[in-house]
Amino acid sequence: MHRIPIDTEQLEEQERMKAVILAGGRGTRISEESQARPKPMVEIGGRPVLWHIMKIYGAAGITDFIILLGYRGYMIKEYFANYFLHMSDVTIDLTTSSIQVHQSKSEPWTVTLLDTGPETMTGGRLLRAKQHIGNENFLFTYGDGVTDLDIRKVIKHHEQGKTLATVTAVQPPGRYGRLAIASGKVAFQEKPLGGGGWVSGGFFVASPKILNYIDGDDTIFERSPMERLSNEGQLGAYQHEGFWYGMDTLWDKIYLDSLWEKGIAPWKTWTE
Repeated sequence: MHRIPIDTEQLEEQERMKAVILAGGRGTRISEESQARPKPMVEIGGRPVLWHIMKIYGAAGITDFIILLGYRGYMIKEYFANYFLHMSDVTIDLTTSSIQVHQSKSEPWTVTLLDTGPETMTGGRLLRAKQHIGNENFLFTYGDGVTDLDIRKVIKHHEQGKTLATVTAVQPPGRYGRLAIASGKVAFQEKPLGGGGWVSGGFFVASPKILNYIDGDDTIFERSPMERLSNEGQLGAYQHEGFWYGMDTLWDKIYLDSLWEKGIAPWKTWTE
């Protein structure tokens, strides 16, 4: 059997990369869920969508996370502070105030939780994390999109492209079914892939130099910084033709829930 040689130096460098997740938004379009909790804590299959995103990174060997908090950020802090209670069976002895953990399902993660202000924009949140990001390339994405993307391929593409930032371009399914009409008869296709063309799906790889393109808390990263990077030829794109889905509305949550419950969630690329 032919074996592909492993570049251990590159693998170690990749595993040291930090993944930054923007988790401070209110999620107004899914207000049925997000009034009581931050959007990244809305659950799919009984687990926060934030957990699913971290597992996607974990499948690529990424274990060092920086979570940028805003709206109801304390709930995300409490989730990780009590992670073993959420993920394990426990026996609690009230007389001795002791807890015995059974079958612990912990993750090999280091999680830094940063309060970045409830009204801070996406660029401002990134800038506030500057000292934690450090001087090495890092990953970042939003707290509401799941995908079957292999993060390692985006990292490799970024390194080969030699730009300051690389965004993952995706073709999300159309919001409405499409009608193909021929000879008076209709063929219906439910939510066809690429109904809206290529869009940003998050899952960036970037140099910390991009933080120099951010002015302050009011900066929306997707506007001036990305426009400047693009105009200067410093924004690359990795085109992902696989599954990607953003959880924007209650119907999106219901759809993703159904995929998980049926055991056909494409983004579950990890093994338990």
